[in-house]
Amino acid sequence: MMNRFAGTALAALFVVGACAHEAKAPAPAIAEAAPAPVTETFSVRLFGQTLGQLVATTEGNTVKVDYEFRNNGRGPTLAETITLSEDGLPIGWTIDGATTFGNEIHETFALTDGVASWTDTTGSATAAQTEPAIYIPQNASPYTLAIYAKALLADDDRTLPAWPAGTLSMSPQGTLQIEGEGGPVAATAYALVGDDVDPTYFLTDEKGGLFALISPRFVVVRQGYEEADDQLKELATRLSTRRLETIQAETAHKFDAPLAITNVRVFDPVAKAMSAPSTVFVEDGVIASVTVGAADTSGAFVVDGQGGSLIPGLAEMHGHMGQDGALKNIAAGVTLVRDMGNDNPVLSELIAKIEAGTLAGPRVVRSGFIEGKSPFNSNNGILVTSEEEALAAVDWYADAGDFWQIKIYNSMNPAWVPAVVARAKERGLRVSGHVPAFTNADAMLEAGYDEMTHINQLMLGWVLAPEEDTRTLLRLTALQRLPKVDLDGPAASRTLDLMAENGVAIDPTYAIHEALLLSRNGEVQAGMADYVDHMPIAVQRAAKAAWSAIGSPEEDAAYRGAFDQITGTIQRMKDRGVFIVFGTDLGGALTLHRELELYQNVGFTPAEILARATLEAADYMGLSAQLGSVEPGKQADFFLVPGNPVEDLKAIKTIRLVSKGDTVYFPSEIYPYFGIRPFTEIPAVTAPASRD
Repeated sequence: MMNRFAGTALAALFVVGACAHEAKAPAPAIAEAAPAPVTETFSVRLFGQTLGQLVATTEGNTVKVDYEFRNNGRGPTLAETITLSEDGLPIGWTIDGATTFGNEIHETFALTDGVASWTDTTGSATAAQTEPAIYIPQNASPYTLAIYAKALLADDDRTLPAWPAGTLSMSPQGTLQIEGEGGPVAATAYALVGDDVDPTYFLTDEKGGLFALISPRFVVVRQGYEEADDQLKELATRLSTRRLETIQAETAHKFDAPLAITNVRVFDPVAKAMSAPSTVFVEDGVIASVTVGAADTSGAFVVDGQGGSLIPGLAEMHGHMGQDGALKNIAAGVTLVRDMGNDNPVLSELIAKIEAGTLAGPRVVRSGFIEGKSPFNSNNGILVTSEEEALAAVDWYADAGDFWQIKIYNSMNPAWVPAVVARAKERGLRVSGHVPAFTNADAMLEAGYDEMTHINQLMLGWVLAPEEDTRTLLRLTALQRLPKVDLDGPAASRTLDLMAENGVAIDPTYAIHEALLLSRNGEVQAGMADYVDHMPIAVQRAAKAAWSAIGSPEEDAAYRGAFDQITGTIQRMKDRGVFIVFGTDLGGALTLHRELELYQNVGFTPAEILARATLEAADYMGLSAQLGSVEPGKQADFFLVPGNPVEDLKAIKTIRLVSKGDTVYFPSEIYPYFGIRPFTEIPAVTAPASRD
């Protein structure tokens, strides 16, 4: 990589070797000047703003990288030193800094005498080099793509084996011209695959140097070309869409005759029990009948349920939908997502693609995100700087007609909240949200919230002083104080009683707190233990990484105690009759399965959990007439598993078939596209012998 950026300077400096002289004595040696350092600067772009920077300085065969950005009061900080061999492959790599949530990073890699060794949060390992290979860092800046591009472009098939496991490969996706302060750049787009569940899209310049990392929302681009932000995001969206449309075309099954699923027990979320063995008929995306016992299936496509269970599609009640995650949710039996804040035009476009059938994805219920402008603000939805602008944002969402509620966020001025809540309710919108900085949950409950979002937001009011700023990571690190709280004392009791008296629901996002408080370096997170071996190497390593910085045994104990207090608080909410909705803020899909499992900690039975995650969630959002149960006349949203999740909730993780309306998917067909080893076999579908 270094030779590419310093090539011109090296050519100019080494001409002394081309001259010969007939002098009797050799001329004094002329010291070769070291090439001048080359510095590249990139801007980190999100939601049309520059939120950070990446600076890479190359000197000789060494690259030093500084990378940092902040969104929503948090983000990574990394310093890297990369040493390259003559062929551009890394032989040394150190990474120090902190992840988005504060976990310290001290990662190293070295290739010495044919032996590769590395240390990351999962531990240390070595491997003998038998052929050229490239190291995949666990935590690194986007400049890693420059290293990959150099090595892979020099390889005949653009594929290299990788440490710790797998292979890396890149394929061209097209060319385009980018305009900017440095003049036009003829860029080539590539897709990098092999380390994670989704491709990484990036651009190189004419010389093969890194120009940009691109995604539908997040862009890291060479300084001076920030105005190309929209062009690059649109390109990333097109590339991702093209890939996902291909997967949809190859894995979505529609039948030109009724579909019958035989020999299957159906979960009834009202009775909270499984039915006797039954046959379920679907026609034109709607459940036509549910018949106990065998039925005449002539003229229908038939799937033998083999005594398994048919479960209504799950609802993910705290999503931020993107198209890369939409199909993964379908594969996990998630057919309904409540989006809790998004880039409004991007989400509208995604919903249109899902409804048109060009992309797979759940049905989406939208929340209108409203955030106050501040140095720490999130960049979703609508940003406001006054109460008048906040009220106008409520009106915009109400006028749009396809939003179910508004969501208030951290930087909103607490003084504006009562008026915002009143306007929302006047316009027929519910109100949910975080607790804005410099106030507490009690004030938001008194202002008229219908639902509290995230259990930590509510509990921080019991441990923070009024002047402490929760727009920063303090809203997470201050959870260390929770073990000192008396959950039956006056402060906690008042908050919980207010919720019960006012009929306020809670969206705890239980699983994200498990990851935040209980994950430790080198230990597989409990929430990922059941499926991590099926995942690509990047996911396997992430499963063994802490989220928080654990600096001492006392902090370790405090975080573990905080999770116990969260569990105790949810238990008390349940005992008071507070309505609890199940959402992850982790992308849903397999993480929703863990979210559901955790509620067994507070006394929910598997049947109660399934009922809450299906019919009761649909009813909460006013959709129970169409969704939430397997009944005649309802949409055919359900999934088939071999086991019985009423007896063991883990059975929902082994899904053979998912139906959403008139389209059927087999997860074991989908997962290989994402580098995921399937969990079960694909069921056979028997076509009708004859059709009328």
